[in-house]
Amino acid sequence: MAEVFLNGLSPIIFILLVVTAGLTSLFTASFGAGGGVMLLGVMAQILPPQLIIPLHGVVQLGSNAGRSAMSWRHIDWLLIGTFLPGAILGALIGQFVLVALEPSAMYLSIAGFILFLCWGPKLPKLVLGKFGTVLAGGITTFLTLFVGATGPLVAAFIKQVFVDRFRTVATFATAMSLQHVLKIAVFEQVGFPITPWLPLLLCMVISGAIGTWIGLKVLRKVSDHHFNRIFNIILTLLAVRLIWQGWGF
Repeated sequence: MAEVFLNGLSPIIFILLVVTAGLTSLFTASFGAGGGVMLLGVMAQILPPQLIIPLHGVVQLGSNAGRSAMSWRHIDWLLIGTFLPGAILGALIGQFVLVALEPSAMYLSIAGFILFLCWGPKLPKLVLGKFGTVLAGGITTFLTLFVGATGPLVAAFIKQVFVDRFRTVATFATAMSLQHVLKIAVFEQVGFPITPWLPLLLCMVISGAIGTWIGLKVLRKVSDHHFNRIFNIILTLLAVRLIWQGWGF
């Protein structure tokens, strides 16, 4: 029974992944972004390469869906309704080109976009309007099939739209939930076996929900001004990490 539950993982590794899911969800709920990339980094050190992105997608779906449900009053449904068609198109295109691509160019490109969106001039209304949102949904969903965690890129786009911290966190969580649903559907379509990993995934999702609940409590104590400053710093650090990976240091 234990072997089926652990699916070849040692109890220590199993517990480490579950605890990490909770802590990274707490971080994202408190400061807007960053937890998904942190979790991806930990999973990359433990799990075989072919398992990392699909399993990370399932856990992040649970985490983001929980955060979305807990903050549903603040979701901007107009933006979500515009983001979704682009995300679907990105997933459909990605399904047909799901191959091992050279990640360095993607890492550097994503890092450049994040830094521009954080510290560059505010994007014009045309880019932040319907066309820009559809494009953001398509590009980020396509990329997430290959690099796993495009959350910082989506977050950097959404921060250009909203000032209110709760609206930012809630809308970002909903957009990422949709993106992860599409990603999981693509990997299911190509035959990735998720069922053996369900015990681990369920425990990580529950841990993530607890972390999210605590993180939203922390978020209530942070002002919009301090939230935006922390948000920019975290996204910048994530961009630096992507540059580091892209150059292969």
